[in-house]
Amino acid sequence: MAVKLYEGMFLVESAKFAADSTSVTNEILGVLEKVDAEVVAHRPWHDGRLAYEIEGQRKGVHYLVMFKMDSLRSTELDRATRLNGTVLRSLIIKQPQVLFDATVAALTGASEESSEKTEAEPEKKPETNETETSEVVAES
Repeated sequence: MAVKLYEGMFLVESAKFAADSTSVTNEILGVLEKVDAEVVAHRPWHDGRLAYEIEGQRKGVHYLVMFKMDSLRSTELDRATRLNGTVLRSLIIKQPQVLFDATVAALTGASEESSEKTEAEPEKKPETNETETSEVVAES
């Protein structure tokens, strides 16, 4: 079991989210729960006009979820989001630890606390020849 770190962006109907944000959020988290993903942080990211019409919708809410999941279940997650009636589109990206931690901190509000620490004591980054990159796992 190779547990990896992922960022998921789920596009949902703006009107449906405005009418009942709790049930839409629970439906997105339910899809992740079906594939045994461990949700670390989540929140709505952007509500606005889409660049083009998707399934008759001109507006949508982008819902951002940071989670841990067995890498072998990514195909199952992609299938589950495609079959879900609430999710219009989804994008799942495998994240390196550094980006994952930074995004989780930003979503949970912990970035303010950590920025105060870095102003007092700047952290030294270890030198490395490897570059950390994100990898797109599934897009629907």
